Amino acid sequence: MRTALVIGTGLIGTSAALALAQRGVVVHLEDHDPEQARTAAALGAGTDEAPAGPVDLAVIAAPPAHVAAVLADAMRREVARGYLDVASVKGGPRRELEALGLDLSAYLGTHPMSGREKSGPLAATGDLFEGRPWVLTPTRDTDTEVLNLALELVSHCRAVPVVMDADAHDRAVALVSHMPHLVSSLVAARLENAEEAAVRLCGQGIRDVTRIAASDPRMWIDILSANPGPVADLLTDVAADLDETVRALRALQSADDVKRREGTSGIEDVLRRGNAGQVRVPGKHGAAPRVYEVVAVLIDDQPGQLARIFADAGRAGVNIEDVRIEHATGQQAGLVQLMVEPKSAPTLSASLRERGWAIRQ
Repeated sequence: MRTALVIGTGLIGTSAALALAQRGVVVHLEDHDPEQARTAAALGAGTDEAPAGPVDLAVIAAPPAHVAAVLADAMRREVARGYLDVASVKGGPRRELEALGLDLSAYLGTHPMSGREKSGPLAATGDLFEGRPWVLTPTRDTDTEVLNLALELVSHCRAVPVVMDADAHDRAVALVSHMPHLVSSLVAARLENAEEAAVRLCGQGIRDVTRIAASDPRMWIDILSANPGPVADLLTDVAADLDETVRALRALQSADDVKRREGTSGIEDVLRRGNAGQVRVPGKHGAAPRVYEVVAVLIDDQPGQLARIFADAGRAGVNIEDVRIEHATGQQAGLVQLMVEPKSAPTLSASLRERGWAIRQ
């Protein structure tokens, strides 16, 4: 691939353009808002000048509801040898294109499984997709050259290609992305009118649950409008579980021992099912999840503290597998949780103590 045209210079389009440009591909940028394309160009994602002729690959980075129209326009203009989109829903746009009677041998639906709470070109980074799954949904009609161009794009973005059926993809993202986003928003909505004294008690748990609720509502309306059925089916199941959980909690309030035991059993069931589902979430680098030991270190909110901890861990010969930070309420301090292999935890704890760090047991 020597040349590409990215149509849509938001977070995903600009990030893909940055990755391609960094690897020597001549990238042209196009957007319904010319100012947004100029911004992406200024960031080094390419040029907002139109290509002189057909490029090797056109990447359509429009919202799902507009993908078919933008793709159809690009195909009629013959702007490229191959076309793909990066929308988060795949079945609907393809059916719309089929209804328009277009030759889809030069088209491949794709979806990079990466993003951020922020949107727009200024939020883009060239390493956004690194190590992340990038779903490809070829059909029997997909031209081999187009598939190869898509694989080259995925390689340039240092993502991991995953081949799926389009409708299976839509059901999968409803489960692991779209439904969880709505549940996160529903939880976060409980905080909108909560008393300030209650909100000040927020800890890492509520931050974890509500983090994705900070995303742009307009973007998510586009996504959910393109995949409403599978998401509604999942939320129906969640609603049934919630009803059962409410009944179990009410039973725990009863003075009747039998009802309280039933309530306990119901709550235990949902918690154990949660345990069973959580352990299926892939771990580091997509491998099976592993159990790590936590070494908790108290730190001040001062420049260089994290760098010092990581450097001291390196001197101890211990690899940090993951890290979390809990910020203290009302204090310029926090708790850094270093996840390490269980056999390495005693070594790390002892080494950090020797270097003056306060370890929380």
